[in-house]
Amino acid sequence: MLAYIVRRILYAVPILIGVNLITFVLFFVVNTPDDMARMQLGTRRVTPEAIEKWKGEHGYDRPLLWNASAGGLGKATQTVFFEKSVKLFALEFGAAEDGRDIANEIRARVGPSLALAVPVFLVGLAVNITFALFLAFFRATYLDFWGVTLCVGMMSISALFYIIGGQYVASKLWHLVPISGYAGGLDALKFVVLPVVIGVVSSFGTSARFYRTIFVEELTRDYVRTARAKGLAETSVMFGHVLRNAMIPILTGLVVAIPALFFGSLITESFFGIPGLGSYTIDAIQAQDFAVVRSMVFIGSVLYVLALLFTDISYTFVDPRVRFE
Repeated sequence: MLAYIVRRILYAVPILIGVNLITFVLFFVVNTPDDMARMQLGTRRVTPEAIEKWKGEHGYDRPLLWNASAGGLGKATQTVFFEKSVKLFALEFGAAEDGRDIANEIRARVGPSLALAVPVFLVGLAVNITFALFLAFFRATYLDFWGVTLCVGMMSISALFYIIGGQYVASKLWHLVPISGYAGGLDALKFVVLPVVIGVVSSFGTSARFYRTIFVEELTRDYVRTARAKGLAETSVMFGHVLRNAMIPILTGLVVAIPALFFGSLITESFFGIPGLGSYTIDAIQAQDFAVVRSMVFIGSVLYVLALLFTDISYTFVDPRVRFE
């Protein structure tokens, strides 16, 4: 078991390094520091002196990968790659274009993102799996037919429709909750109720239909026929056998949800004015704040690698055969 975990961790290291290198190429080779300076200064009346001054103030005036004029380790450390990419592994994100420390901003915004994403994740998982089991239990009936029709219909509707419609009905017409904003403590509940409901509803069709497909496929396995031949009730077959054996594809599908627990929803946070990491990333993209965008990309890659590692480890608890690979 320990060797399996260590091996998976060793697999994750080169993946993270590769993602960091690709990110560096996209940010500093395709889009050079001179291009970044022009975007921040504006395209009109940008002089070479202004570009060099901006690069010096933001640490982009050094060579990209190798500083031949420096001595010793400085040839590798006194470079843009070391300052802007390698230091990310030590969680040194630097400062944003407005001078604020990125690490402090991340710590302050993780809470609101989790307050939105965790309920959406847990409630959505429970609702989607329960509804999918219900459809699989009544498969090939009118309940199954209309349930799948409902899922397909909800899949066809954009998440923006649910957000705008929910704000209009629940906030503007009925005045049940604030239309946007956020507050700390228990006051945050009234601000996140509507985004959580919309988050669950908007993902309901896709997730429930996906889980139903998994359960229906498991119902065709030999172990299900054996369990029925032994006289087990259909509910025992569904919850005691099918649900457990369907956990591996379900866990695989949940990998993408783990980073979302920290980033929240980019669109939802922006529309509801929630000061989380999602809205922070959107604001940075709009302001062309490359330092913040670069940090968010790195954090996202780390979270995805950790999610993959967590998923591989969870396989060992769901499927004993994985432990001996």
